[in-house]
Amino acid sequence: MPVLCSLAVSPSGRPAAVGARLVLSGETMADLGDNVTIPEFSFLLQMDPYLKPYEKDFRRRYDLLQKQLFQLEEAEGGFDQFTRSYNTFGVQRRPDNSLYLREWAPAAEALFLTGDFNGWDKFSHPYTKKEFGKWELILPPKHDKSPAVDHNSKLKVVVHTKEGQRLYRISPWAKYVTREEKSVIYDWVHWDPPQPYIQVHPRPRKPASLRIYEAHVGIASPEGKIASYSNFTTNVLPRIKDLGYNCIQLMAIMEHAYYASFGYQITSFFAASSRYGTPDELKQLIDVAHSMGIMVLLDVVHSHASKNTEDGLNRFDGSDSCFFHSPPRGEHSLWGSRLFNYSSWEVLRFLLSNLRWWMEEYRFDGFRFDGVTSMLYHHHGIGTGFTGDYSEYFGLQVDEDSLVYLMLANHILHTLYPDCITVAEDVSGMPALCRKVEEGGLGFDYRLAMAIPDKWIQILKELKDEDWNMGNIIYTLTNRRYGENCIAYAESHDQALVGDKSLAFWLMDKEMYTNMSSTIPMTHIIDRGMQLHKMIRLITHGLGGEGYLNFMGNEFGHPEWLDFPREGNNQSYHYARRQFNLVDMDHLRYRQLYAFDRDMNRTEDKYGWLAAPPAFVSAKHEEDKVIVFDRANVLFIFNFHPSKSFQDYKVAVEVPGKYKIKLDSDAAQYGGHGRLDPNTEFFTQPEPFNGRSNSLQVYIPCRTAIVLANEEIDYCY
Repeated sequence: MPVLCSLAVSPSGRPAAVGARLVLSGETMADLGDNVTIPEFSFLLQMDPYLKPYEKDFRRRYDLLQKQLFQLEEAEGGFDQFTRSYNTFGVQRRPDNSLYLREWAPAAEALFLTGDFNGWDKFSHPYTKKEFGKWELILPPKHDKSPAVDHNSKLKVVVHTKEGQRLYRISPWAKYVTREEKSVIYDWVHWDPPQPYIQVHPRPRKPASLRIYEAHVGIASPEGKIASYSNFTTNVLPRIKDLGYNCIQLMAIMEHAYYASFGYQITSFFAASSRYGTPDELKQLIDVAHSMGIMVLLDVVHSHASKNTEDGLNRFDGSDSCFFHSPPRGEHSLWGSRLFNYSSWEVLRFLLSNLRWWMEEYRFDGFRFDGVTSMLYHHHGIGTGFTGDYSEYFGLQVDEDSLVYLMLANHILHTLYPDCITVAEDVSGMPALCRKVEEGGLGFDYRLAMAIPDKWIQILKELKDEDWNMGNIIYTLTNRRYGENCIAYAESHDQALVGDKSLAFWLMDKEMYTNMSSTIPMTHIIDRGMQLHKMIRLITHGLGGEGYLNFMGNEFGHPEWLDFPREGNNQSYHYARRQFNLVDMDHLRYRQLYAFDRDMNRTEDKYGWLAAPPAFVSAKHEEDKVIVFDRANVLFIFNFHPSKSFQDYKVAVEVPGKYKIKLDSDAAQYGGHGRLDPNTEFFTQPEPFNGRSNSLQVYIPCRTAIVLANEEIDYCY
């Protein structure tokens, strides 16, 4: 490692050697990385030799990361201590029940603590100014030796600015905030229960095949209200387990003042949203999920923050910067939110400790990082189309402060928690996003395959069934960077938001209100919608990635769309709920779609195609509308033709032997027509066909997908 200059500390609280760019004395940006060795960079180049011209960029990024780690070791005693700063900031109860309070407010003139404990006296409890923008306060215990601030009592930080303003703020490190019914502003509530919930179940191991159930606690009920953590634990977790998902991605947990933001305008980063219940109830939810063998990921938002001041991070110390860049760099023009200054030492402390807090305090198993594209580029992806040309991913348009932050976050998380899972929401296709940091990558485990749901919506909106292009569907489902794992999905919460609608509603629309009863014959629209809903999900599951995601309720064809209570809809909860009651009615066809989704996941769990190398596509017949591929020695056959069925259709297969149907979208229990005998045995012929060593003949009805497995091989994976 190169020798660094001395570690004097700057007024910002950051070691002076660590500026917005870590450039040593006499160095230029071009020099950075010249003498750095990326331990496993050769593996990345073997996988993608076209990255060789950008080797200097990779070296510079890796050099910046190594300097960050060195600085953390020298200035903070290492990242383990640094990322536990939630134990030294905010409010801390000491063994003698005194309270130690600490904040970072570099632009403030004075800080005071007020609240229920002192009758809301604005001046009786001043903080003491320390070096580098830090402020401290010690509250001795009461006469009865109990803490000066009671559990569940309210607090405020009073900030006096250099301009003479008096501001009332919530601590950025607040662990619990609530809002009274008629109030607009959230209150900081001191959370220190005498008997906190203790989680007892160990974290599940990282699965080879990741099947994610994306969920929102507040809408996880048929009732027109905000649902609770306890409701989710009792009523939703058993459904997720039954469906065969082994991971939950929880949205809108970090506290957000505006419910309709879907949890993406964060106001309190360390607080679990109180609108669903208490922190202990969230801990219990995660603990029960772990007891079922289900991992839980947090949808974490470190790409931006709410503009709220009284109950957010914005202008915490009265300045227009503090945690953020000053405008215009510190504002997102489309989202109307603030953008973090990832080159600030204290911002790194705050964000990295935030990740550690959710892992340690609540025992989450990883994160889905929101808005990664916005973080990676100075243009934030606004008005920019990504063609895949490598020059788009390197150069001055890349925000290397935030890129190195993501490398640092992934390095720390995977070092401390080997089974941690991180997922990136990136539309740009940044190379090496999902390769190890030791290879020069950003260190994510998966990226979301965001082009897939857009393709399905486009097809359903614009094309007649007979015009579906099999080659184009396959291209979209397989067009991903080799060696970088993708989460495939037919639809997520994005596709169901107001202005769009769920796939089921695109397919069946208003007929879902009247014709979903299994006691009456299917109309043409319901028949088509039921069959395509299953086929779209199965081909996405089988061909689209190394993991699969489903948004809550869409597994059973949830109708309509998502819309949260707001002025524009008279604060209605009608579309901010999930109608699980539809599945519980025996006579409705939603139950059939649910059963197919369950058995699709269970089939994957047995054969492990998500953990296998990418599929081999042996047929994409445009006139027949047939797609055939094999993956993990499992044969997938799709007939998308609206009216043509095929007898004795020849398909290619690699492994010889006897095959049987393991999943049939046309089965009666899934709302199909039952045209295939599940006991049929298919024997291969030693006739090479379409690039495979063997072939067999099958009957494939129109609008049907079948999965065949070889009865003569061991599918353990």
